[in-house]
Amino acid sequence: MKKILCVIWVFCLLFFSPFNLMAQEEKGKVEEEGKKDAKKMDINILPVVAANPTVGVLFGVLPGLNWNMGNGADTRNSTALIGVYYTTLNQLFTSVRANAFTKEDKFNLLTDIRFNLNAQPTYGLGSVLDQSTLVGGSEIPSDNPYPPIQKQEMMSFNNFRFYQTVQKRHKQTNLFYGIGYHLDIFWNIDDKQLDLGTEPQRITHHYRYQTLKGIGTEKYSQSGLSANATFDSRDNVVNPYEGQLAAISQRGFPEFLGSTTNASQLWMEYRTYINLDESRPRNLLAFWTYGWFVTSGTSPYLALPAIGWDMFARSGRPYTQGRIRGEDLMYAEAEWRFPLQRDKDKWGGVLFLNTSTASSRTENINIFENFVFGYGGGLRFMINEKKRVNLGLDYGFGANGAQGLFVNLNEYF
Repeated sequence: MKKILCVIWVFCLLFFSPFNLMAQEEKGKVEEEGKKDAKKMDINILPVVAANPTVGVLFGVLPGLNWNMGNGADTRNSTALIGVYYTTLNQLFTSVRANAFTKEDKFNLLTDIRFNLNAQPTYGLGSVLDQSTLVGGSEIPSDNPYPPIQKQEMMSFNNFRFYQTVQKRHKQTNLFYGIGYHLDIFWNIDDKQLDLGTEPQRITHHYRYQTLKGIGTEKYSQSGLSANATFDSRDNVVNPYEGQLAAISQRGFPEFLGSTTNASQLWMEYRTYINLDESRPRNLLAFWTYGWFVTSGTSPYLALPAIGWDMFARSGRPYTQGRIRGEDLMYAEAEWRFPLQRDKDKWGGVLFLNTSTASSRTENINIFENFVFGYGGGLRFMINEKKRVNLGLDYGFGANGAQGLFVNLNEYF
């Protein structure tokens, strides 16, 4: 009972603190017309159609919100994406993800809430593509989404995520620091390929990992606190033309806060933007890299570092979510973003290249032993020039037949 009350207390503290901070800032606002305009919220609703091996074809809506809690001269714009998707394989994905700044950037609030009725094959750990979804199996799955992976190859599960981080600005600098709460619950886990009654037995990578670590296979959770620091000099959160982002988050998941096992994880991230033409800020190179590591204890299989499980689920084009997973994961991506018009910025294009590498300590696979690459390009249409909100349409390609269509609001990083 004490464990449950402790989790509820932390949940309430971090969930309601952003609203309390917002309310405090609103009390001090002035009624000047220009500042009213700065606080105006823009809402863009985007229909989404996408395809990848895990979902088949996905349909949904992606409302994007952009607003300012203070004066545009001293307060950064805030952004939120709300996603509701349904797939041809009877999956449901819902999410609310937000990066918000209070008046004068005094606080930065990061929110990631998801509820998913999900399914994906258990590909195994490490950045190795040419292995079966069964341990010791001979059939190598294709990453080509046409046709999609068969339902009987899937592992279905339900997932609820609640991440809330509150960071305070250090004086008038670009440095923020604070604490967070991170909760992931996985339940109704059904390994559809698993069959212990046959000879030989059909063992999935998920089942083997969980049993080797002494963790249950039908449900588990991670619940814990984090210490966070972020340096953010980007000129715009949703579509930067210049600046840098460097972030570090050390997360502890003790059993007394509701975790199935004791564990800790480290997240490190860096982004930078290099302008190629002073007269055209939209012509730039963008770089993004992150490292995600289990630093102590044991994390359950689905809570291990994996591509597509970053805050905005943007890493790993064109591969499906969770395709690369391991106790240690490193990811890097580069984009060339450029205008398609001589004097205007309405239309633009991108070319991207990314790579992922992951380890499996259980199988002695080192993190830099294999690299998986993805590449592609797309179009951008700026639907809000003042706040630089882009509508994006990308197509990506990768190894083992991987490819996918991606529709999004804002830039990928």
